[in-house]
This record gives sequence, structure tokens and C-alpha cells, in this order.
Amino acid sequence: MDLVPALEEPLKKVLGPPTAKVMAEHLGLHTVGDLLHHYPRRYEERGQLTHLADLPMDEHVTVVAMVADARLHTFASSKAPRGKGQRLEVTITDGSGRLQLVFFGNGVHKPHKELLPGTRAMFAGKVSVFNRRLQLAHPAYELLRGDSEETVETWAGALIPIYPATAKLESWKIGKAIQTVLPSAQEAVDPLPDTLRDGRGLVALPEALLKIHRPHTKADIEDARSRLKWDEAFVLQVALARRRFADAQLPAVARRPGPDGLLTAFDARLPFTLTEGQQKVSKEIFDDLATEHPMHRLLQGEVGSGKTMVALRAMLAVVDAGGQAAMLAPTEVLAQQHHRSIVEMMGELAEGGMLGGAEQATKVVLLTGSMGAAARRQALLDLVTGEAGIVIGTHALIEDKVQFHDLGLVVVDEQHRFGVEQRDALRGKGKQPPHLLVMTATPIPRTVAMTVFGDLETSVLDQLPAGRSPIASHVVPAADKPHFLARTWERVREEVGNGHQAYVVCPRIGDEEDDPKKAGKKKSPEDEAEKRPPLAVLDVADHLAKGPLQGLKVEVLHGRMHPDDKDAVMRRFAAGETDVLVATTVIEVGVNVPNATAMVIMDADRFGVSQLHQLRGRVGRGSAAGLCLLVTEMPEAGAARQRLNAVAATLDGFELSRIDLEQRREGDVLGQAQSGARTSLRMLAVIEDEEIIAEAREEAAGVVAADPELTGLPGLRTALDALLDEEREQYLEKG
Repeated sequence: MDLVPALEEPLKKVLGPPTAKVMAEHLGLHTVGDLLHHYPRRYEERGQLTHLADLPMDEHVTVVAMVADARLHTFASSKAPRGKGQRLEVTITDGSGRLQLVFFGNGVHKPHKELLPGTRAMFAGKVSVFNRRLQLAHPAYELLRGDSEETVETWAGALIPIYPATAKLESWKIGKAIQTVLPSAQEAVDPLPDTLRDGRGLVALPEALLKIHRPHTKADIEDARSRLKWDEAFVLQVALARRRFADAQLPAVARRPGPDGLLTAFDARLPFTLTEGQQKVSKEIFDDLATEHPMHRLLQGEVGSGKTMVALRAMLAVVDAGGQAAMLAPTEVLAQQHHRSIVEMMGELAEGGMLGGAEQATKVVLLTGSMGAAARRQALLDLVTGEAGIVIGTHALIEDKVQFHDLGLVVVDEQHRFGVEQRDALRGKGKQPPHLLVMTATPIPRTVAMTVFGDLETSVLDQLPAGRSPIASHVVPAADKPHFLARTWERVREEVGNGHQAYVVCPRIGDEEDDPKKAGKKKSPEDEAEKRPPLAVLDVADHLAKGPLQGLKVEVLHGRMHPDDKDAVMRRFAAGETDVLVATTVIEVGVNVPNATAMVIMDADRFGVSQLHQLRGRVGRGSAAGLCLLVTEMPEAGAARQRLNAVAATLDGFELSRIDLEQRREGDVLGQAQSGARTSLRMLAVIEDEEIIAEAREEAAGVVAADPELTGLPGLRTALDALLDEEREQYLEKG
């Protein structure tokens, strides 16, 4: 078949190069199919108007509203010294709220003629604040007269679709482009098996596409949405189900710990009892390890819930059963720290083959990229001979040179930093695929776990071990209330005066080359705070040591330091020799200094919700209460401040991860924000559509079990290939 299928036709051919270029660059749309799947964000009814009061700041919005009044002002300016400058101010209303539109200079003539009081139109622009009032400057607009041919045709039906748009391409232009390609929707290949579609009463795909773009009633929109959500959920779950199915076919060596081996000796040494949660999760893991196909388990636990202890016991069980265990950490600081704390917890059990080692002991080695050649050679030797039962390392573990005697278990710490290729490379080190335990301290709502980590079984640790202290968190509005910032440094001094230590976290290091700053006009306060380069470790440390924290021992820690220097700084801090550590987020994961009770996060609005929660988990790790101060210059009304208030209001990571999800768009949650590609979830909302995702997961498992190659479902195969092609990077990165 030489013809390009209608949905794969490039937009260049259909809409012409200029429009196609904007769509590709700004919306990531390249083919007719892409455009058909660019769904309206919402719909306006011609009779009703948008709620102007709810518009988000600094976002590109489209509103349907009525002109209340329009006034032309003249003023003097440098360009028009004789008072000939013109400014048109138009007030639009939705019946309850009002919004100001402003046009300047030669741009005033057309709107002055067209935007007469009583006129209805769609307006698109970026919302900003001027003199404490919301405004749109120079918005694009489209009158809704309902008289000319085209308008009647385009806005047929009472529902006007409002599309996710950009400044370069307004919603109504996207709408017109979609009208052009809509006939091709008839040729859309349906990925859902007929039985599933009929069984759930879902409309066919061509009909759903028609109804989502040209609904006549609200029921049309509902029909289309429920159908399109199912598509996304089901195709994605089939991809994950096939991965689980393939993994379940792999052989593995069952690893059962002996009755009086290393694990028993270790448990006997523990100065405390495991929490119920730790015992329950350990049992799930030990049951998996005892089977003859590889365990694939995700262990999520709040910061400080004792995941490392659970992972260590799993590693000891595998060593007991004659295998080796590897723990992969995202940074050298963390690998060194895990190595230190594991050796401490194991005591003489970590001194295998050494005088004074216990008889069941094994060797615990560290392997990182910056080790000296001799130490590295010894570590590699210990692994290949089986002398070392446990190895802890960074990506260095994945290199070809690294060989194991018998790798039985891989523990990956902080999953979101490792791609699937890296996991597979490490798995390939075993004679047979090793068992896999993935740990994350970023709480993930159940549905996201089913979506992102859908190929893993999930265990959750949600109790904090005894002896953990509560952390009080407060937002410090440095711009509105400078005296709050002064008080912040006094609080740090008080903590140090009481024998404790503090962290100060900054978004960047400060030795980077700065971009030549583009000189710009005065912006809103949000813009001002945004435009200023983020505060840097080196500058802040210098300022504190010479100013508010003069006389205290202040040190810096960041990712570009030599590993030995980093380690030395961490050791001094852990030993209590340093009062205040000014650092980047290198301390985000796993750093454990129980005597550190205060954390000040500068420019806290530059961090994500989960990241702030992770950082905060570094204090309150001992018996003294923790304090976390979130310093920001963002104005009170903005979204950034609401986000910080949410973090200050709760210590529940699962609650925060829901807030995080609701605030960021779904795509970011699935990691697309990092990779810059678009998410395949255009309609599915991971939090709201929990039921659909759970049902799709069951349906997918059934379909894959019955027909793993999907031979009888060509439409589903096509959709799956398209998804994997587009998402291979993202999902399987996550997988």
C-alpha cells in the first residue's frame, strides 16, 4: 500500500508549512493523527461566560466574555512627547468578575472600532497583574457575531471548544485547523477489542474523535471522554502487562536464607525491633525471593521509614543463600553513606575473611567512579571471587569490567534516577536474571504506581520508626516581610546555640558562567523574582559567614566538588564539627545526621513539592524536633506560594504527592518534564481516573495472558507500536 494512511499525513501537506511549523515547534504536533488527538481543554457555551475570577496568573488563557466598556486615553511618553500616545482600555465581564484588556499605539485602532460595549468575543493572552488588577495586554480576539458564514459554520452548536494553545497560535485557529482534518477521523484504527468496547458500552474511536471536537451536547463530550480515557489507560496497561508477562517467563534462582545464618545473626544484633510495616514488607520480599522467577518489587516509603533496613535484610538473606547482592545509588555521596551505615549496622558481620570477623560474616565493598586504582582492583577482585557478598556503588557498577561470582539481588535506590537500560545492564551481570528491588522515598499515589511502575509489584512502608521527631515547617516571605528573614538566621543561631546543626539549601552552586542578562522592561513581582538568577551556594555561604551567621562554622557542599572533599565535608558535618552546611540538593537523598535540626531552603519556590518534602526529611532524624523554613520572594497570591503553603501544612508525603500531581500536569509526573517529550496521557487524569486505570490493568492482563503477541488484535498492536515508539524513552526509562 503506497498511500500514506490518512492519520499519518504530515500537517505540512494539509495545513501548509507556516501553520504546520508552529504546531510542530510549540505543540509537538506533526501529523493529522497528532492534531486529532489534541483535545479541547474545556468548552465554553455560547450563552455562558468564563469565570474571570479563577484565571491563573502567568498562563496563556482563552476566555469568552462580553465587552462592558472601552475607553481611549492619550498620554505623553518618550516616543510620543506631545501627548499623542494612545492607550485603549477595554473592560470585559462574565457577569460576575471583570478583566482589563490593554492595547497601545497603532494597535488601538482595530479593537477601538470592533470592541464596542455589548460585543461578545473570545480573547486570548497571558494573564498578568497591573496595579493589583488582572489584565491581558494586547490579547488576540475573535468576535462571536454569529452572522457571517464562517462564524456560523465554525461555531456550529452551542459548545465552543477551547484548545490548549500558545501565544503563536490561538485556540480558535487550532479549532479551524481541526475542522480541516476532522473528516480523516473516520479512518482511525480502533485499538480496543470489540468485546471490551461493547462490554463497557464505549463509542467507536471515529465517533469519539468527532464528538470531542464538535460536540452538540454535554453528553457528547462525556461519551467521547470516557472512550478516549479508556484508550489511553488500556494501551498503556497492555504495554506494561506485556513487560510483566515477559519478565515472568524468565528463570531465576530461588534464594532462601538458611536457619542460623547471616540474617539470624544480624537480627540478633539489632538494638530495636522492626516496625510492623517493616516486618510485613520483609515477608513480601522474602516470599518473592523464594520463587523461581525474578522478583520485581517497588518499595516506597516515607523519608526515614526504614527502607534501608528492609533492603539490607533482603541482601543478607540472598548472601545467606549463597548469592551476592548489589545496591545501586544515584550519587557518590549517597553510595558512601549507604556503605558507611551498612558497615556500622552489621559490625563484625561485615568483616568476612578478616581477623575479628564473625564466622557467618561477609565482605561489604564500595565501588564508585572516583576510587583509586588499587582500591578499585581489590573491590573488583572481591566481587568476581565471591569474597564480597554485598557491593554498594554508583553507575560504576554497570561497567563491563565489573563481574560477579553469582549476582542474586539488585537493589536500586531512588528509582527515578535510573533508566531501564541501566537496570537491565546490571541484571545482565547475573548468570540468570537476579531479583530486583526498587526503592523510592518519593511517595507515589497508587494509580501513578500502576501507571509508571506498572511492571513492578508495590510494597508501601508508611510507619515512621520510633524516636523520629516531628518537623515544623513555615513559609518565610522574604520580599513582603524582610524581618522574617532576619528572624530565620536568629533561629539558626538558636539551634546551634542549643548544640544542634543546620542546613541551608540553595538552587545552584554559583561558579557557573552567568548568561548575559537580557535587559528588559519592568515586570510583575512574580516576573521579577523569576528573572533574578536563583540564589547560589557560594554567594549565600559567603554572605552568611560574614553577616548573620558570623562566628559560626559554615561549610559548603555541592556536586562539583572533588569526591574526597565532599566526603570530608560530610564527615565533619556528621561529626558535629561544622555548625551550618550550605549545600545544593546533593543532600536531598539519604543524608543522615541526627543532630541537624534546622533547614533553611532559599528560593524554595524553585523546587518541586516532592523535592521540598525530600529535603525536609533530612532534619528531625534524632530526638530533637526539626524545623524547616521555606524562604521565597514570590508574592502571596501566586501559585508558587500556594504550593509552599501546602508543603508547610502537611508532613504526609502521599498527600503532598497528590497535591504535586494536581498542580503539575500529569505528563510531568510521568517524568516527561525531564525528557521534554510529550506525555501520551492527553485525556487520562492519573488521580481522578483511578478506577479506569485499575480496570484497564485487569483487562490488559487478561488480553495479554490469552494472546501475548496480540496476533488477533491488529488495531491494538498498531496503537502499541505508536505508544512504544513515542514513549520508549519515557516509560521504559521509568519501567
